[in-house]
Amino acid sequence: QVQLVESGGGLVQNGGSLSLSCAASGRTFNTRPMGWFRQAPGKEREVVAAISWSGRSTDYADNVKGRFTISREYAKNRVSLQMNSLKPEDTAAYYCAAASYITNSETYYTDPLRYGYWGQGTQVTVSS
Repeated sequence: QVQLVESGGGLVQNGGSLSLSCAASGRTFNTRPMGWFRQAPGKEREVVAAISWSGRSTDYADNVKGRFTISREYAKNRVSLQMNSLKPEDTAAYYCAAASYITNSETYYTDPLRYGYWGQGTQVTVSS
């Protein structure tokens, strides 16, 4: 089992930065691909960024490429999302997720159905 707790959300001005953190518990955390998703009111949950178990492979949604960076720290059992140049359209609840299955391949997932463990979410609000 994996438990995830997000932190770091808040209110920021247009163009500002925030760093989200996802603390994980569970012995198999370091062998699972991870992802960050977001959901705005009235919209479907969408992938923001994904990372392989090793951290060597990553992927980003087109609308955050060049602005967001996903990373993982094994010693701290943590996955982070650094968000720069934030825009009002980035306003949403952000969720950390761990893949349902462990893997030793350099894969990452953008489909939320691949993820079986979710955090409770943290709100990010970007004012214009």
